[in-house]
Amino acid sequence: MKPVVLIATNNPGYNQTLLECAAKYQPSVDWVLGDDPRAAKAHVAACWYPSSSLADDFPALKCLHSLGAGADNLGSLFESGLRIERIVDAEQKHGMFEYVLWGVLYYQRDMDRYQSFQRQNLWQGLAQKSAKDITIGVLGLGEIGAYVATHLAQMGYVVRGWSRSQKKLTGVECFNGADGLDNVLAGLDVVVNLLPLNRETEGLLNGETLAKLPQNAALIHCGRGAHLVEADLIAAVESQRLRGALLDVFATEPLPAESKLWQMEQVVITPHIASSASFEAMVKQISAVAEEYFLS
Repeated sequence: MKPVVLIATNNPGYNQTLLECAAKYQPSVDWVLGDDPRAAKAHVAACWYPSSSLADDFPALKCLHSLGAGADNLGSLFESGLRIERIVDAEQKHGMFEYVLWGVLYYQRDMDRYQSFQRQNLWQGLAQKSAKDITIGVLGLGEIGAYVATHLAQMGYVVRGWSRSQKKLTGVECFNGADGLDNVLAGLDVVVNLLPLNRETEGLLNGETLAKLPQNAALIHCGRGAHLVEADLIAAVESQRLRGALLDVFATEPLPAESKLWQMEQVVITPHIASSASFEAMVKQISAVAEEYFLS
């Protein structure tokens, strides 16, 4: 008899990869799908947007373990009274930093403008900016946001950070609260969203907030799709109020084919790939929790 982990996602391909990696990296723990009879004995569920009835359907569960660094994907299950765990992976933090750095460099080195020039068959150089000339605002200073902000500061960028509670980070000017958000947004070249999703942050990136950014600022959006009011972003970009946006998360995923965002030259779209923990790390961390319950 082995500890059991119930896989609770709605992505068949992802589920299959988890099953294969569990067999490879943690054969001492049975990872199963909901239709497996062993699922009834699972104390731990590996979750990514699970069914809201999960806790009722599998009453032996004691822990809901998010497959990501955040737990907002659990929805109403967050209030289930069950233990909540998240993935902690240093590689995931660095992966997010790499993605954000790529986005910052995309705008710092005017790659959006050079792409426009290319479409016009135009050979034209622009003045090069250095890191010290770029002011970046990082919204959300949790594990990942703090890592991104401090590493950008180490590279010479002027970095401001905003979070719910006051933080102290080396090289980062930190703000909190509503007034703090206004202070962060003023004078930015790039704003990076790495906020958690909750009642206070849902829809925060709306027309009113975007209007507080300087004209020609750019948005790098890697938090949660529900943070951004997409229609307001489209309006801000079309009116040239904003320079453009790099978007990795969306209100509806996959992004519907009819979304206007697909056709906007000033918008770069990636399919929620900014950073993720390795499957090995996920399997080992979640299996350790299952073994903890099995041995208790």
